[in-house]
Amino acid sequence: MRLLVLWVFACCLLKTAREIIRIMYVRHESWWQSAAILVAFVLSWTFVTTIILSACVMFHLVCNLQIIHFEDYGKLLERESDVVVLLQEHARLRYYLSKISHRFRIYLLLQFVIVTINQFLTLFQTTGYKGIITFINGGDFAVSSIVQVVGTILCLNAAAKISHRAQGIGALASRWHALMTCTATESSQLRTSNSMANLETAYKSGSFNNDYSESDLESLDFITAPTNVQLASYMSSYHKRLALVMYLQANPGGITIFGWTVDRSLINTIFFIQLSLVTFVLGKTIVVTAE
Repeated sequence: MRLLVLWVFACCLLKTAREIIRIMYVRHESWWQSAAILVAFVLSWTFVTTIILSACVMFHLVCNLQIIHFEDYGKLLERESDVVVLLQEHARLRYYLSKISHRFRIYLLLQFVIVTINQFLTLFQTTGYKGIITFINGGDFAVSSIVQVVGTILCLNAAAKISHRAQGIGALASRWHALMTCTATESSQLRTSNSMANLETAYKSGSFNNDYSESDLESLDFITAPTNVQLASYMSSYHKRLALVMYLQANPGGITIFGWTVDRSLINTIFFIQLSLVTFVLGKTIVVTAE
């Protein structure tokens, strides 16, 4: 809400300044009529701008809520060792992301296309204009362009942020797998070394006599080495964690638009497309003649 109020207020100030300057140069019959026209223009423009930015801020808010869920999943990795629970939780997060992508993909695609076409035509008209461009005749283009670019940046920022957070889950899972593996290995080695140290101490102190009974020998067998059941359980846990890590790395998730994940690479692609369009327009409208 604060983000919406901040941008609407800033754009409203620019629009009001533009209308005041226009009224100062374009005089009407009375100042009351000029003031009424000013208020009508500013209110109508503020209403339209609020609707446009509200949709962008809503998408930004939805993505930020999902980022909180991914942070909770990272905390779950620190305290949970059950692979099935982690797998089910990640599947639930991916389901939420797919629903968000499905509901907002038309809106995001139309916004990118409409803003691109609008900026393309605005740049074409501005560079092809033969007269002098001032804040009076070009102020509306500038303010409208600012609103459109701000809305696009809000959507791209939110989508890219949640996509990178979803892709970072694989790194967290890899660290969790490494810590669990090292901890289990160190604890097993510690138990084995403690058992051997106790045996050596008892042997040096003379606690063991030469006449061992059969029950004593059986008890020594259980102390010195882990059983096959424990080894199989450890290997099973290891392979489960490894399978979870490979699954998370192969299925990162994120906000998608008809299969295209909105991340840093897609933003770079959009930037170079816009740069190509700008270069094309400038090449068609700006001509340098040699005297």
